[in-house]
Amino acid sequence: MTLFPAEYDAGLNLLPHDGIVNYYGKIFDAAAAQAYYNALLTGIDWQPDEAIIFGKKIITKRKVAWYGDKPFSYTYSKITKQALPWTDTLLALKQAAEQHSGEQYNSCLLNLYHNGSEGMAWHSDGEKDLKKDGAIGSLSFGAERKFAFKHKQSGETVSVLLEHGSLLVMKGRTQTHWLHRLPPSTRIGTARINLTFRTIIQ
Repeated sequence: MTLFPAEYDAGLNLLPHDGIVNYYGKIFDAAAAQAYYNALLTGIDWQPDEAIIFGKKIITKRKVAWYGDKPFSYTYSKITKQALPWTDTLLALKQAAEQHSGEQYNSCLLNLYHNGSEGMAWHSDGEKDLKKDGAIGSLSFGAERKFAFKHKQSGETVSVLLEHGSLLVMKGRTQTHWLHRLPPSTRIGTARINLTFRTIIQ
């Protein structure tokens, strides 16, 4: 496993092949990052996440929210969500993600992990609603967490530490060839908020 430090050069690709992942590090200073964290914690319509697994509906501890330019429908884990209209805070964050990444986004899936016991299993964001090979811009606020990638064929892994106020962008063939996850960690007792800006195709 290669674990890249948080100060890794944003111009370099973290993946050795079959995809592109760029880590920009902290794009907000500590005060701005904390202000955005506080605003998101209280100003987002957080709901428990749901998934259909082996025909049964599962409710997760992790909470989610879905926002966009339009009331887009987005289906993952066999559950369909309808996007809420942007808040001023989310529009400001979308603009920041677009300026740094050079990409354009029309929607955002947010995740609230209350502590390190909550994570995300291996998966790829290949839902039919998403633009194929489109960029996904991921902003992180709160607890620093490790984020891991695993190649679907070779099994090789790459990890990066996501800092408070940082931006990571996945694009190209990343979702086709790589899985990613947020591994749990018992050492982390504080919350993390993650925003994944995406492009929905109607």
